Amino acid sequence: MPAIPTDDIIPALAAIADEVILPRFQALHDGEVEEKSPGELVTIADREAEVRVADVLRGLRPDATVIGEEAAAADPGLLNALKTDGACWLIDPLDGTQNFVNGRPEFAVMVALVEAGHTVASWMWSPLDRVGYVAERGAGAFRNGVRQHIPPAPNTVSELRGAVLGKFLTPRQRTSTAEAATRFRKIGPGQYCAGVEYPLIVAGSQEFVRFHRLLPWDHAPGTLYMEEAGGYIRRWDGTPYSPGTNGTGLLAATDETVWRLVRGELGRALD
Repeated sequence: MPAIPTDDIIPALAAIADEVILPRFQALHDGEVEEKSPGELVTIADREAEVRVADVLRGLRPDATVIGEEAAAADPGLLNALKTDGACWLIDPLDGTQNFVNGRPEFAVMVALVEAGHTVASWMWSPLDRVGYVAERGAGAFRNGVRQHIPPAPNTVSELRGAVLGKFLTPRQRTSTAEAATRFRKIGPGQYCAGVEYPLIVAGSQEFVRFHRLLPWDHAPGTLYMEEAGGYIRRWDGTPYSPGTNGTGLLAATDETVWRLVRGELGRALD
C-alpha cells in the first residue's frame, strides 16, 4: 500500500486557496456564481480550486480515483468508486460556498483519502485563519501540527451547546427543533460549513452538531478528525458513518454519552 502523503497536502491546499479562492473573497463578479441545483451555488473559485487540487492528488497517489464535489455533480457515477475496495480521493474545493458568496468567513478547503470504504486520512484548510487540520486513522488529529483531544463535556442536556443545520429540514422539524432547543444551553443554526463545525467540537466550543445531508466530501474529512480527537459520530439511526453511505441524518458529538443525550432529546423533533 502506498504511503499516505500527510505532510504534502496542507501546503498545497494553502497555496491553491491563496491563488484562486482568497482573491475572489468579497470580490466575485457577475457571471462567477451559478446555481447548479435548487438552492445550491457554485463559483468560479470552486471549479478552479477543484481542478488544481485534483492535479496535486493525482500526483501523490495515482492509484486513487479522484472524486471532487463539482465533478460528481456532473457525473454522479463517480461516487460508485466509494463502494469498492479501491482508494479514492474526496475533494470539497470550497466548503461553505454560500458563506463565501455572502462574504462570510466560514469556508474551508477539504480533502479525504478513502480506502476500502473507510476514511484513512483527512486534511482541512481554513484559508482566512491559516489553520490546517490533519488526521490519520490510528495516528491522531492535529491542528497546525499540535495534537488535539476533545475536552470533557457536560453530561446534562441543559448544559450542552450545539447546532442543528436546518436548511433541508421540513417546517415541522424546524418548529419542533426550536421547541426542543429550550431544554439545551444553546442550539444554534450552525455555520453551514462542515470544515468549521467539526473543529469547533474538537476545540470545546460546542458539544454536538446535527447534519441532514450525508454528502461524502462534506463529512469524510471532519468525521475522521473528530474521531481521532476522541469524538463519537453516528448516523441518525445509530449506525456507523462511512463515506459511501446514503440517506439523511448525521450526529457528531464529543462522546457517546452526549450523542445519546442529544439523540434522545431531539428524536421526536427530527425523526
